[in-house]
Amino acid sequence: MKKSLVSVVDDDRFFRESMCRLMRSLGYTADIFSSAADFLASPQLAETACLIADIHMPAMTGLELYRRLIDTGHPIPTILVTAFPNDVDRARALHDGVVCYLRKPVDEARLSRCVSEALGAAGSHEEES
Repeated sequence: MKKSLVSVVDDDRFFRESMCRLMRSLGYTADIFSSAADFLASPQLAETACLIADIHMPAMTGLELYRRLIDTGHPIPTILVTAFPNDVDRARALHDGVVCYLRKPVDEARLSRCVSEALGAAGSHEEES
Protein backbone atom coordinates (compact mmCIF):
# COMPACT_ATOMS: atom_id res chain seq x y z
CA MET A 1 0.00 0.00 0.00
CA LYS A 2 1.31 3.42 -0.95
CA LYS A 3 1.89 5.86 1.89
CA SER A 4 -0.33 8.94 1.89
CA LEU A 5 1.46 12.17 0.96
CA VAL A 6 1.04 15.01 3.44
CA SER A 7 2.23 18.37 2.09
CA VAL A 8 3.20 21.15 4.50
CA VAL A 9 3.13 24.78 3.33
CA ASP A 10 4.60 27.28 5.79
CA ASP A 11 7.02 30.19 5.45
CA ASP A 12 8.64 29.20 8.79
CA ARG A 13 11.48 26.78 8.00
CA PHE A 14 11.64 25.39 11.55
CA PHE A 15 7.90 24.63 11.57
CA ARG A 16 8.03 23.04 8.08
CA GLU A 17 10.91 20.77 9.04
CA SER A 18 9.39 19.74 12.37
CA MET A 19 6.06 18.94 10.66
CA CYS A 20 7.90 16.91 8.02
CA ARG A 21 9.66 14.86 10.73
CA LEU A 22 6.39 14.38 12.61
CA MET A 23 4.47 13.22 9.51
CA ARG A 24 7.25 10.76 8.63
CA SER A 25 7.29 9.43 12.21
CA LEU A 26 3.54 8.80 11.86
CA GLY A 27 4.17 6.75 8.73
CA TYR A 28 3.22 9.25 6.03
CA THR A 29 5.25 10.52 3.12
CA ALA A 30 5.83 14.25 3.66
CA ASP A 31 6.84 17.10 1.40
CA ILE A 32 7.44 20.71 2.41
CA PHE A 33 6.97 24.03 0.63
CA SER A 34 7.92 27.55 1.73
CA SER A 35 5.02 29.23 -0.10
CA ALA A 36 1.59 28.57 -1.55
CA ALA A 37 2.97 29.40 -5.02
CA ASP A 38 5.69 26.73 -4.68
CA PHE A 39 3.06 24.15 -3.71
CA LEU A 40 0.66 25.13 -6.51
CA ALA A 41 3.48 24.84 -9.07
CA SER A 42 4.71 21.46 -7.81
CA PRO A 43 4.04 17.98 -9.23
CA GLN A 44 3.11 16.95 -5.66
CA LEU A 45 -0.12 18.95 -5.90
CA ALA A 46 -1.90 16.06 -7.64
CA GLU A 47 -0.41 13.48 -5.24
CA THR A 48 -1.22 15.30 -1.98
CA ALA A 49 -3.75 13.47 0.20
CA CYS A 50 -3.67 16.02 3.03
CA LEU A 51 -2.43 19.60 3.21
CA ILE A 52 -1.16 21.37 6.33
CA ALA A 53 -0.89 25.11 5.66
CA ASP A 54 -0.06 28.16 7.74
CA ILE A 55 -2.71 30.86 7.62
CA HIS A 56 -0.34 33.84 7.82
CA MET A 57 2.07 33.69 4.87
CA PRO A 58 3.26 36.41 2.52
CA ALA A 59 1.64 36.59 -0.94
CA MET A 60 -1.09 33.97 -0.34
CA THR A 61 -2.54 32.91 3.01
CA GLY A 62 -3.38 29.32 3.88
CA LEU A 63 -7.09 30.09 3.59
CA GLU A 64 -6.58 31.67 0.15
CA LEU A 65 -4.57 28.60 -0.88
CA TYR A 66 -7.39 26.32 0.28
CA ARG A 67 -9.97 28.35 -1.71
CA ARG A 68 -7.71 28.32 -4.79
CA LEU A 69 -7.49 24.52 -4.59
CA ILE A 70 -11.29 24.24 -4.39
CA ASP A 71 -11.77 26.71 -7.26
CA THR A 72 -9.32 24.83 -9.49
CA GLY A 73 -10.85 21.42 -8.83
CA HIS A 74 -8.27 20.13 -6.32
CA PRO A 75 -10.30 19.77 -3.11
CA ILE A 76 -7.45 18.53 -0.88
CA PRO A 77 -8.45 17.93 2.76
CA THR A 78 -6.73 20.81 4.54
CA ILE A 79 -5.57 21.55 8.07
CA LEU A 80 -4.85 25.22 8.79
CA VAL A 81 -2.40 26.26 11.50
CA THR A 82 -1.77 29.71 12.92
CA ALA A 83 0.15 31.45 15.67
CA PHE A 84 -2.56 34.14 15.67
CA PRO A 85 -5.92 32.37 15.96
CA ASN A 86 -9.12 34.34 15.84
CA ASP A 87 -12.73 33.25 15.94
CA VAL A 88 -13.72 34.93 12.66
CA ASP A 89 -10.99 33.14 10.64
CA ARG A 90 -11.70 29.88 12.45
CA ALA A 91 -15.44 30.03 11.75
CA ARG A 92 -14.88 30.99 8.11
CA ALA A 93 -12.29 28.23 7.56
CA LEU A 94 -14.44 25.51 9.12
CA HIS A 95 -17.51 26.76 7.26
CA ASP A 96 -15.53 26.54 4.00
CA GLY A 97 -14.71 22.89 4.72
CA VAL A 98 -11.26 22.97 6.32
CA VAL A 99 -10.76 19.78 8.35
CA CYS A 100 -9.06 21.41 11.37
CA TYR A 101 -7.96 24.87 12.49
CA LEU A 102 -5.09 24.58 14.97
CA ARG A 103 -3.12 27.01 17.09
CA LYS A 104 0.69 27.01 17.01
CA PRO A 105 2.55 25.51 18.70
CA VAL A 106 0.58 22.56 17.40
CA ASP A 107 -0.46 19.79 19.76
CA GLU A 108 1.02 16.73 18.01
CA ALA A 109 -1.67 14.29 19.20
CA ARG A 110 -4.42 16.62 18.00
CA LEU A 111 -2.66 17.18 14.66
CA SER A 112 -2.28 13.42 14.23
CA ARG A 113 -6.04 12.98 14.77
CA CYS A 114 -6.74 15.77 12.25
CA VAL A 115 -4.51 14.12 9.62
CA SER A 116 -6.27 10.77 10.18
CA GLU A 117 -9.62 12.52 9.83
CA ALA A 118 -8.47 14.32 6.66
CA LEU A 119 -7.22 11.08 5.09
CA GLY A 120 -10.47 9.35 6.06
CA ALA A 121 -12.39 12.15 4.36
CA ALA A 122 -10.14 11.83 1.29
CA GLY A 123 -10.92 8.13 1.05
CA SER A 124 -14.64 8.80 0.89
CA HIS A 125 -14.19 11.07 -2.14
CA GLU A 126 -12.13 8.68 -4.26
CA GLU A 127 -15.13 7.47 -6.26
CA GLU A 128 -15.47 10.98 -7.73
CA SER A 129 -12.08 11.01 -9.45
